[in-house]
Amino acid sequence: MNLMNCFMTRCIITGLLALSFVAGEVTAADAAKKPDRSPKNIGSVLVFAGTGWYRHPEVPALSGWLARQTERLKMQVDITENPADLIRILPKYQVLVLNNCTELTAILDERARKAVQKWYENGGGIVALHAALVRQTEWKWFNELAGCDFDSDSEFLEARVVVDPKAKNHPTVRGHGSEFRYRADWTNHDRSVTGLKGFQVLLRVDETTYEAVRELFQKRGGKAMGKDHPIAWLHGNGGGRFFYTELGHDIRSLDTPFGRQHITEAIRWAAGLNPLVK
Repeated sequence: MNLMNCFMTRCIITGLLALSFVAGEVTAADAAKKPDRSPKNIGSVLVFAGTGWYRHPEVPALSGWLARQTERLKMQVDITENPADLIRILPKYQVLVLNNCTELTAILDERARKAVQKWYENGGGIVALHAALVRQTEWKWFNELAGCDFDSDSEFLEARVVVDPKAKNHPTVRGHGSEFRYRADWTNHDRSVTGLKGFQVLLRVDETTYEAVRELFQKRGGKAMGKDHPIAWLHGNGGGRFFYTELGHDIRSLDTPFGRQHITEAIRWAAGLNPLVK
């Protein structure tokens, strides 16, 4: 695996992957440079797996899975849970993957949040998985970038997934027809992003084909979204590229032919690289 020549103050990795780092420093000049987003660039990815609220048990395994997928594509990847790394080394990367990072304001101070925003506005790309949109309303910039927050979710169930007609040729969904069946934990959000300025819905789930709110959240007043339930979308405003998918509660929802294409093409899209899918 190719590793970025950088120093991570603390890197917590359990499960399937261990990474080592070579010391180096990020200068002010480095931080000011926009990422190289040309198609010839192989892509560099920082997976952030820090959590401020509920932590999904499979977060470490998911980090390992993400590293294997990006390594398979010969992209450079590092993993961290240290918020300070978002200040120190994020400018060296094209893509930031948020691996189920709940309630970021609980772990990122104002400096770190501003560093992420500045990096994004200078052309960075964010790929947010599943619970990355849980309890983010206190970070106004990120909440507006994402478009919504968490309400409740389902059990791990099979459901009918519908491709938005305008998105059928997007590399993250291309080649799977207008609809298909898929198994995942489906998240209900506090609002739909359909029609929001700068947003493009990729996929929706048909709530008539599964129980949208599991028993735990039924008791807490959780609400289904109804006929318009986006589960994957893009947002291109603000200088960078943002992608979100409800997939990623655990590896089961990702380690399939569709899941692997969905995530790897999302990372390449966020980096501004040419798609691999035909």
